[in-house]
Amino acid sequence: MIKRIATAAVLIPLVLLLVLKAPLYVLAFVAGIVALLAIFEFLNLTTHYGVQPLGRTTYAFVAFFFLFVIAASSNFTPLVEATAMLYGIALAAALSPFVFLTLAMLRSDLSSAFPAASASAFAFTYIAIPMALLVAIRQQPAGAIWTIYTLLAVWAGDIFAYFVGKAIGRHRMSPVISPKKTWEGAVASIVASVIIGTLWMHHAPAISSALLRMGLIDRRDGMFGLEQPQLWPIILLSAVVNVAAQLGDLVESLIKRGAGVKDSGTILPGHGGMLDRIDAMLFAVPVVWAWGAWRLLQ
Repeated sequence: MIKRIATAAVLIPLVLLLVLKAPLYVLAFVAGIVALLAIFEFLNLTTHYGVQPLGRTTYAFVAFFFLFVIAASSNFTPLVEATAMLYGIALAAALSPFVFLTLAMLRSDLSSAFPAASASAFAFTYIAIPMALLVAIRQQPAGAIWTIYTLLAVWAGDIFAYFVGKAIGRHRMSPVISPKKTWEGAVASIVASVIIGTLWMHHAPAISSALLRMGLIDRRDGMFGLEQPQLWPIILLSAVVNVAAQLGDLVESLIKRGAGVKDSGTILPGHGGMLDRIDAMLFAVPVVWAWGAWRLLQ
């Protein structure tokens, strides 16, 4: 527990400072490093299923993909940034199965080719694309506010699910996949995400003004005056984000349970591996990105 709290106490301020102050291409670079670490852990998990992963090929594909994300993040025209990012992600997602299957054909053991290519394509879709979409959220209008909203909604839900489930949890939610998760914890998680997410967006104009005065954001990165969204849609969005995050947690638990391991890695003391730390974000981020993209079309 002490290691878990200490690691969070160090990482959370660094992540918030990165989101607020760092140039977008720096955020994209860090997102790429996180994605590569998580994919490394995921491919290690696939070996427990008898898969011989395309390690170097996958890392190279993801690295080139994030070089594009960094380049797209360096454009100083917001509309061009967002459009290029969206087209690039869609193109990479469409090409990835063909790239991995083609390179898997070079193997002498053809029986391992399709499982290896499938694992690589899934890793890219499951991990790399959501991490790129996190950068895309930061690119959107009021991107700093929406990115931190995403982080806070997921973190609040995770914290309350853990402590409430541990204190009063009696009804197991998924005893086969994740025996420690309870319905009491799940409900508390949704309530926490809704409260924290709604409070953050309700006070977003005041928070944005304070961050702007401190020089932590530019004006386009904050939310001011009439830009503040109505609260009922935010309440609904927060609930959906939380459900997505809990599903992301369960999906990673399913993968680990099938592999017969407790954690995806040991890189974060008290938290396990990088994939353990971002599993909920991988499902929550696309929800917030889609919401933001829909708002831009209105």
